[in-house]
Amino acid sequence: MKTTAVLLDAPRSLGLAELALTEPKENDIVIEIDRSGISTGTEKLFWTGDMPPFPGSGYPLVPGYEATGEVVEAPRHVSLRPGQRVFVPGAACYEGAHGLFGGSARRIVTDAARVTPVDAALGAEGALLALAATARHAIAGQGNRMPELIIGHGVLGRLLARLTIAAGSPPPVVWDIDPARQAGAEGYDVIHPDTDERRDYGCIFDASGRSDLLDTWIGRLARGGEVVLAGFYAAPLQFAFPPAFMREARLRIAAEWQPADMTATRALVESGALSLAGLITHTRPAAEAAEAYETAFSDPACLKMILDWSQVA
Repeated sequence: MKTTAVLLDAPRSLGLAELALTEPKENDIVIEIDRSGISTGTEKLFWTGDMPPFPGSGYPLVPGYEATGEVVEAPRHVSLRPGQRVFVPGAACYEGAHGLFGGSARRIVTDAARVTPVDAALGAEGALLALAATARHAIAGQGNRMPELIIGHGVLGRLLARLTIAAGSPPPVVWDIDPARQAGAEGYDVIHPDTDERRDYGCIFDASGRSDLLDTWIGRLARGGEVVLAGFYAAPLQFAFPPAFMREARLRIAAEWQPADMTATRALVESGALSLAGLITHTRPAAEAAEAYETAFSDPACLKMILDWSQVA
């Protein structure tokens, strides 16, 4: 069995390729993907060649961990059936290519336990569940604080703000320096950091992935405040000790989502408590993948780029 997939064979060298798929195992299902998202965090680092050493990574690589599609083959003993819509967080099913992510392909093979059934009415927005679950993971958990300030009004920053409000917490303030990205807030304010005079935030979430602004964020904390790193950082992070010492600052790193986060996030979306609307700004046919990746990584107006696989055989 073969598939057409996005293949990143070296930094800034990307296109479609035909790849052989591994044979399905006992609990595997086959899924036909119709939409996949492009991550401007980790995927961009692989595209530029700036990703630090990461287990399971290397070139050639099939990217993508935000995909939705339809089950086309499934063994009888699994609960998923052909025709069912699912969210797919990637797949490692390719011969001759790394599948650390592996969701940007027309057809994939993966363990049925890894996918999440979704409402077909979500359409392309179903591909956003990974980011929404990532945001939920960052703010959930015993002892975690809700964000009072969020750095960056991209998709992750918007989801963090929406989840904060959905949880019944006070609306956070969001910083963004791009005037175009200051639009689109729903129930919270987005401002330029230079206009913010507060120096007493209890909890600051970074959704920008900037590794050079930690001192700035620490300088905005109240005593005992916390900075949560919710992005992915290629460069080493460092900070001046005295300001952090004076504030008794805390630093927390939010990792990838877990199955419980996906379950909770799907419930929030299906109940209407969390909206995924307005986050997809660009869609391109999968045949134009090279141009789509360039746009996703270089155009500030592009919040989320979706590849449409429906015309790929």
